[in-house]
Amino acid sequence: MSTLSSQLDTAVSNGLLLASSRGNILSTLSRSRDPIVAASIGELVSGAHWGEINDRFFQTLAFGTGGLRGRTIGRVVMAAEQGAGGPLGRPEHPAVGTNTMNFFNMSRAIQGLAAYLLEWFAKEHRSGRPLLVFAHDTRHFSREFAAFAAKAATDLGCDAALFEGPRSTPELSFAVRYLGASAGAVITASHNPPHDNGFKAYFADGAQVVEPHASGIIAKVNGIESDHFQPVPEGARGKLIRLGEEVDAAYMDRLETLVLDPCLVRGQSRNLKIVFTPIHGTGGVITKPMLARLGFEPLLVPEQDAFDGRFPTVKSPNPENADALKMALDVAQREGADLVMATDPDCDRMGVICRAADGSMKLLTGNQIGSLLAYYRTRTFFAQGILTEANKSRGVIIKTFVTTDLQKAIAERAGLSCVETLTGFKYNGEKLLKYENAIPADLRRDYAKLPEPATRALRLKHSKFYVCGGEESYGYSACDFVRDKDGSGAVVMFAEVAAYAKSRGLCLDQFLDELFASHGYYAEKNASLCFEGAEGSAKITRLAASYADEPPTKVDGSKVVAARDFAKQEIRDSEGDLIPREKMLIVELADGRRFAVRPSGTEPKIKYYLFGKKEPPSGATFTPAELEAARQAVDASLETLWIWLEADANRRLG
Repeated sequence: MSTLSSQLDTAVSNGLLLASSRGNILSTLSRSRDPIVAASIGELVSGAHWGEINDRFFQTLAFGTGGLRGRTIGRVVMAAEQGAGGPLGRPEHPAVGTNTMNFFNMSRAIQGLAAYLLEWFAKEHRSGRPLLVFAHDTRHFSREFAAFAAKAATDLGCDAALFEGPRSTPELSFAVRYLGASAGAVITASHNPPHDNGFKAYFADGAQVVEPHASGIIAKVNGIESDHFQPVPEGARGKLIRLGEEVDAAYMDRLETLVLDPCLVRGQSRNLKIVFTPIHGTGGVITKPMLARLGFEPLLVPEQDAFDGRFPTVKSPNPENADALKMALDVAQREGADLVMATDPDCDRMGVICRAADGSMKLLTGNQIGSLLAYYRTRTFFAQGILTEANKSRGVIIKTFVTTDLQKAIAERAGLSCVETLTGFKYNGEKLLKYENAIPADLRRDYAKLPEPATRALRLKHSKFYVCGGEESYGYSACDFVRDKDGSGAVVMFAEVAAYAKSRGLCLDQFLDELFASHGYYAEKNASLCFEGAEGSAKITRLAASYADEPPTKVDGSKVVAARDFAKQEIRDSEGDLIPREKMLIVELADGRRFAVRPSGTEPKIKYYLFGKKEPPSGATFTPAELEAARQAVDASLETLWIWLEADANRRLG
């Protein structure tokens, strides 16, 4: 140990190793009983892998409102970690480090969550034990982490329910509510690269944890320094429950209620050719049988239909990227399909490629998909008499601040309200809990068990009716039985939108142009600057701080007319609720463009969101020629805006 300590001291003196990395290495060695830890650290140091060491140890992976997320396989894999090897060629053991996803950080997460729940359970004077539900996706170590967390929860005095195999994040959200659980967690890193994994926590309402519980759980987790704990006496330990078909069936029954016009869908199901791919993830468990249940015969991508945490057929398992949908697109071209839909590994996001009127295949943006859903569902609810002139003020569309304003225009034109939230569906969940609690207590007993028409009637009479919600990053929902974005639900809903367009003889791009012509042409451009590792983290922090300290006054030749700093200002939404503080700046320009900049909460990047629009004169509709002119002008203005912002970011970083 003294030799290792000396090597670390020398590396710090020579500027090769961060002092924080040195401290975390020595602390890890002093408290770990795992021989893999000591062996891996020894290999890292003897091999002088200082950059890798800093990335793994410069900080302790912090538990935040999104839980934990980080690398579970290092850039450089040590022989001790590789061991005998695991499934699909992965290492036998996860990456050693305080800043990596491994059993050390998994133990911290479950210890802190269980400790908070036990205290909360006692304060609420509830009988029995807290129940935690655990699900996992198809990533490397996901099953091991989930089984570990479930076992640890029972050892700490909680009951635990564990799905028998991979399940989606939205099904975890549903299961928490369906089982009346106290909390839940899903082991996933969503659409991140194969080397990542994470732990995402949910509370009793089925939504990701928000205040007042978030800060309490975060403090518990981040206060734990060791992965070792003393189990409660055997008689006080919880029981382990296996979950499977019963929850699947209940979830699918609810998903079917998302269809607004079953006759339309059945009538077009044989005319509409759909290609679906889960990109090696959990979407194959529920989404495929749901499409069949609705009468569709989806074409599949055989190479992507099996669980595989390597995601070997794509550069990134992110359905917003055209590369991830290439194999599905090839099937669509070969089979003459109308539509490609794809979900990410934990099936909370959905991407779409549609056949355009000219026969080409077009990748839709998350903003366009969400807007078509909002437009179709709004007009259909009115056509069916569910929304009326008398109750329309109770209808609400929820979107994030960085999602297209077209959805706000749809809401305003229909007389609905539009609520904007920070990025993250936990804020949608928070709103849905608020709307649920606005229903008189005696009417919302067993609310989660009530059929959808019953809850809809209660919301329309006493509270707010959630028409739909979405975020630009390919997440959508339109119900409150799942309190998160839902890829399976999105597939169900968008299949109906496509069926509706088909019934009118329209391709989806024509239906979208119909929306643009009546509401205005809205365009968005998303971009980001990536900075990996410890050095990259410092750059992101410095760049974000520069926008807060020195906001621009003129951008791409246009004067700044307003700037909202969400970290410094008190900002309230349209319902008067206070927006939590977040590092995000939204800048509005005199020419009608606006942009937002914020560090990503889950990836090593700083994100930019650019917005432009051109509306027809009041009461008018764009002609095809006017719409094309608006499209070209707005799209070009966003390109020049990004060129300016990228150059400005480089100037700010020096």
